[in-house]
Amino acid sequence: MRSPLLTATLSVLLVCMIGWLLVVGRSLILPFVIALIVWYMINSLAHVFAHIPLGRWRLPRLVSFSLALLTIFFASTVVLDIVTVNLTQLALDAPTYQRRLEELFNQASTQLHLNDPIELKDLLPDSIVPRMVTAGASLVTTLAGSASLVFIYVLFLVLEQSTFDRKFERLFPSPERAEAAFAMRAEINRSIMHYFSIKTAVSVATGVLTSLVLIAIGLPYAALFGFIAFLLNYIPTIGSLIGVIFPSLLAVVYYDTLGPFIAIATGLGLIQFTIGNLVEPRLMGSNLNLSGLVIMLSLAFWGAIWGVVGMVLCVPLTVMIVIVCARFEGSRPIAILLSQTGEVGGLSGKTGTTG
Repeated sequence: MRSPLLTATLSVLLVCMIGWLLVVGRSLILPFVIALIVWYMINSLAHVFAHIPLGRWRLPRLVSFSLALLTIFFASTVVLDIVTVNLTQLALDAPTYQRRLEELFNQASTQLHLNDPIELKDLLPDSIVPRMVTAGASLVTTLAGSASLVFIYVLFLVLEQSTFDRKFERLFPSPERAEAAFAMRAEINRSIMHYFSIKTAVSVATGVLTSLVLIAIGLPYAALFGFIAFLLNYIPTIGSLIGVIFPSLLAVVYYDTLGPFIAIATGLGLIQFTIGNLVEPRLMGSNLNLSGLVIMLSLAFWGAIWGVVGMVLCVPLTVMIVIVCARFEGSRPIAILLSQTGEVGGLSGKTGTTG
C-alpha cells in the first residue's frame, strides 16, 4: 500500500512541475489559452443566437455560428482600434502630464514649507509615466501581433470541434466512466458560463458608465478608461480599485482645480461599489462556492504565472479545480479547503475510484 507521505510528496512535486511548465511555456501556452477563450465565446454566443425566438423558427446552427463569429471579430476590431488610438495619443501627451505632476509636487512642497521639496523621482522612477504608457501601447501591439497565431488556433478548434465529444468518450474504458466524465464537463461548463455571462454583463455596464461619467466631466481618453474598467472588472477585488485610480490621477494633472478630481473619484467609486457589491453578488449568487481568501491567493498565483491574463482567468480556473477535485476521493479534501462552505457535492460513481 502506498505511503500517505509518499503520495503527498509526489503530489507536491507534480504541482511544482506543472507550475514550472506553465511559467517556462508561457509564450506558447498563452496564445492557445486566448484562442480557447475566443472559441468558447464564439460557441456561447452562437448558442444564444440559436435560441433567439423568431416566431416558430430558430436560426440554423451554421447561421448562428457565423453571426457569432462576425460579431466577435467586429467587436474585437473596433475595440482594438479605439484602444490603440487612445494609447498612442496618451503616449504623446504623457511628458506634458508628467511635467504637470512635478509642478503640483513643487506647489505642495511650497505650501507645506518643506525644507526638502517633494519630487516625483522620490516616489516613482524617472520618466515612469511615459514608460507606463509605452508599455501599455507595446502590450496592445503584441496582442495585435499574436492575433494571427490566435486566429490559426481558433480556426483549427472550430474545424475539429465536431470530433471532440467522440474523442473524449473514447478516453474512458467503460460507458459509465465516460458518462460521469461528460457530467463533470457539463457542470464545469455551467459554472463557467454562469460566471462569464454575468461578469461580462456587469463589466460592460461598468465600462459604459465609466466612459459616460468621464465624457460628462470632460476628461480625455474616456473610451480608453472605459475599456480599462471593463477589463479590470474581471480581476477580483483590486481590479475595481485600479479602475478608479487611473482616471482620478489623470484628473489631478489635467485640471487646475480639485473639483473634477473629486467628482470623478466619487462617481467612479459609486459605480464600482454599486455594481461590485450590490448588483453583481445578487446576480452571481453562491454558485461559485469559492472562499474569498482562495480567490486572493489564486489571483496572486495566476497573476505571477500569466500576468493580466492569469488574473482574469483566476476565478474560472479555480472553479474548474474545485469541481474536478470534488469528483475524486483522493483530491476531495482539496476541493473542501478551496470552497466557501465546505459543501462540494457528492463523489461521482466510477470516476471517484482512485485505484
